[in-house]
Amino acid sequence: MSVAAKAARDGGASHDGRVLKYLLASHHPPYAQAIGVPLSLREIAAPRLLAGDRAAGAVALTFDDGPHPEGTPAILELLAAHGVHATFFLVGEQVVRRPELARRIVAAGHGVALHGFVHRVELLRSRAQMHADLGRGIAAIEDAAGVTPRWLRAPMGIFSPAALEFARAHDLQPILWSKWGCDWRRYTTPERIRRRVVTGLRAGDVVLLHDSDFYGGKGSYRNTAAALEPVLARLGTAGLATVRFAHDLT
Repeated sequence: MSVAAKAARDGGASHDGRVLKYLLASHHPPYAQAIGVPLSLREIAAPRLLAGDRAAGAVALTFDDGPHPEGTPAILELLAAHGVHATFFLVGEQVVRRPELARRIVAAGHGVALHGFVHRVELLRSRAQMHADLGRGIAAIEDAAGVTPRWLRAPMGIFSPAALEFARAHDLQPILWSKWGCDWRRYTTPERIRRRVVTGLRAGDVVLLHDSDFYGGKGSYRNTAAALEPVLARLGTAGLATVRFAHDLT
């Protein structure tokens, strides 16, 4: 049974075929617009949601699926060496296992955001399951890092109506991405990752990478770390500043 068919059966989305827009939102802007989820900084209306350099020449670097005991420290060291800030979309179950890494991310001045408590397709889960999952994820980050996440990205970029309902009720801003390195793939290379990110990169882009291999190819974070150095160099030569997504909004 397809994801769309099972989602409709289980109540993750409506039965009339509209589930398609949730599945395709991360790849097709019209579908993202249809469910009200921005892909880029250019679509974010409220400046208070951003921290750091808000100039028109900014991009956002984001890392999903951590914290990871090897991948996250490697990425943090590279970012520090270049004086760049990013946003880490953390998985609650990994935060519970490694709270010290969540604290380290915040102490280094990076943004932390929510990637769910477990890394599962939202459309395959009931409304009650999704609401409980996201609530647990928020609590895990608050307990570990002392901040409240204000941004939400769905696992695999597939939001469900239930998750978006929760986001609206809890002041969470959903976000997807406009550029990605496909770095979770087992057989990719640092050069392929770099090329996917920098080709056509422009101000306002949200870049998706991963600092963890928990839900991707084993050891994939090593390719990400190797690709990040030339990506950061490219940002510098192109005059592109970086912006992070804020938490604990006031």
